[in-house]
Amino acid sequence: MNKELLQKAFANVATAKAMTELYEENFKEVSKYVHATSRGHEVIQTAVGLQLQPQDYMFPYYRDDSMLLAIGMQPYELMLQVLAKKDDPFSGGRTYYSHPSLRDEDKPKIPHQSSATGMQAIPATGVAMGFWYKESVGLQDDSVDAPVVVCSLGDASVTEGEIAEAFQMAALKQLPILYLVQDNGWDISANAAETRAQNAYEYAAGFHGLDAVTLDGTDFADSYSQLEEIIATIRKERRPFLVHAKVPLLNHHTSGVRMEWYRDDLEEARSRDPYPKIKKLLSENGFSAEQISAIESEVKEKVAADFVKAKAAEDPKPEDLFTHDFAPTPVTEEIGDRSPEGAEQVVMVDCALFAIEELMAQNKECLLYGQDVGARLGGVFREAATLAQKFGDNRVFNTPIQEAFIVGSTVGMSAVGLKPIVEVQFADYIWPGLNQLFTEVSRSCYLSNGKWPVSMILRVPIGAYGSGGPYHSSSVESVVTNIRGLKIAYPSNGADLKGLLKAAYHDPNPVVIFEHKGLYWSKVPGTKGATSIEPAKDYVLPFGKAWVLNEIWKQEQEETLSIITYGMGVHWAMNAAEQLGMKDRIEIVDLRTLHPLDYETVFGSVRKCGKCLVVTEEPSENTFARALAGRIQEECFASLDGPVMVIGSENMPAIPLNSTLEQTMIPSTEKVKEKIQQLLNY
Repeated sequence: MNKELLQKAFANVATAKAMTELYEENFKEVSKYVHATSRGHEVIQTAVGLQLQPQDYMFPYYRDDSMLLAIGMQPYELMLQVLAKKDDPFSGGRTYYSHPSLRDEDKPKIPHQSSATGMQAIPATGVAMGFWYKESVGLQDDSVDAPVVVCSLGDASVTEGEIAEAFQMAALKQLPILYLVQDNGWDISANAAETRAQNAYEYAAGFHGLDAVTLDGTDFADSYSQLEEIIATIRKERRPFLVHAKVPLLNHHTSGVRMEWYRDDLEEARSRDPYPKIKKLLSENGFSAEQISAIESEVKEKVAADFVKAKAAEDPKPEDLFTHDFAPTPVTEEIGDRSPEGAEQVVMVDCALFAIEELMAQNKECLLYGQDVGARLGGVFREAATLAQKFGDNRVFNTPIQEAFIVGSTVGMSAVGLKPIVEVQFADYIWPGLNQLFTEVSRSCYLSNGKWPVSMILRVPIGAYGSGGPYHSSSVESVVTNIRGLKIAYPSNGADLKGLLKAAYHDPNPVVIFEHKGLYWSKVPGTKGATSIEPAKDYVLPFGKAWVLNEIWKQEQEETLSIITYGMGVHWAMNAAEQLGMKDRIEIVDLRTLHPLDYETVFGSVRKCGKCLVVTEEPSENTFARALAGRIQEECFASLDGPVMVIGSENMPAIPLNSTLEQTMIPSTEKVKEKIQQLLNY
């Protein structure tokens, strides 16, 4: 083999080994924060890392410090992370060792990922799908070799269901990705015989179009040459591969789970140590014992010096906690014409459709995908009707029924500069996507210290309408509003929906938009107010700006009431106020967005009116609405003339199919009227 390559590879392997040994020698000091090392995996990781280029993307997992060293990271930089220092280049001390996120110009790009026990496969495949899309519309950079994605996985993680979703899409779309599975035979204390019906190489055979190779990951020459051929094929032919590399685990699972507690195969594992093998390879290729020893001594000195320097580095300050929860948005003011002269009155679903059509016409980076949104149907609510015909099947396409992939792939799409708009068919089906939404999408900006905000829009049809039954009627905003790092809209009318969609597109952060199915066509009695004159193309409505629909003046002689609500609740409240003949005594605040929430407008209205009712469609206990009521009570206590009350659905496990039971379950104009009178008479 090339002697320069061998020397570089050996220095990398020796550095990783020296770091593992140093961490063990300084166990009490280093293990304040949990970490894992690559000991036993160094060779295969080095063989991969040395072949990647700056335009490539990689998703290492928590044992991949050798791979990070191979792309040019220094021991000092990795040590800053193991010690959770302020200048940790990945996260600023926010996340674990070998949980990288990197955006250096001269190195492969590493979007943020979680602890990478399988969840990383979907965002990684999203990057590859982003390359597939960009190449289909001419957005690729032809000045460099075609990029590849490397997704590194432990063998135990391949049993995760989300891995199957990633493999399925990679095979289906023929995406340029390499799944590297490092098989050391162990989960934590459970081994392969207990937990796996087949290894990753055998599993991959079930995904037609995903070629698989199995190799000895302790043999540098064979690993490097096979990977060189595979990576070249991916660059040229743009199709996926899986490499299953057998390796031993020669150090602890993590610093907190010691191998001596449960391992009975340590001697066998040590017999496959890749370190003596690569030293022997150097000897066979003309390196003297003295030269090999000199490389070892040099890297040990560097590792020791870097450790001293890293220990002395500055820790984060308390104020560092409060940065990078969101990237700054350029949309801060309402702009454009909300009600242009001569424009048509349109239903809410059409406002959404026209907004996305305008965005796609103006921005080649914008694409839409999800279940049944393609040309044949255009969405089960026709919310994507005609878009595939206008923009092509590569920009508007169907996915399998796999909500985790739909949500999580946006991380990768965003990382390569695209703006994906995705949807789940019903709020009831968001649950399989919550792992990705919580773990990958919402935390990326914060845990990458601002390097990788996820710019995406997730559309969620929501709410009860027309006997949808228990699987097509749920309200889920309380769960989603508990996921920090998301912006969340819940409009009550078409103009707001269009303006918020435009704002969401230009926002660099992840946005969830709840769209009430019962308002889409205003077929529900009393919801004509959801229709709108279609706003102009340039209309943008910023997040965090509530709307006072029925503004009243402060009155000393009359009992007045502020209703705080959103979505369908706006229509119940407006109808109730009108039917009671109390529009001069009831102020209605439409939140429009649930995060950020316009507390200033809410508190101002409540302080003026003296009484407050929060209206929601969710069951009222333990919800977003109940928490908001508590916050109002706390902030406005001195101005209140009665308790802050909440009305929502009955606190039952699901919305029944029968229409009588459905109407008994959810709020209505009549129920809101009764609650208003109860509170005004308090």
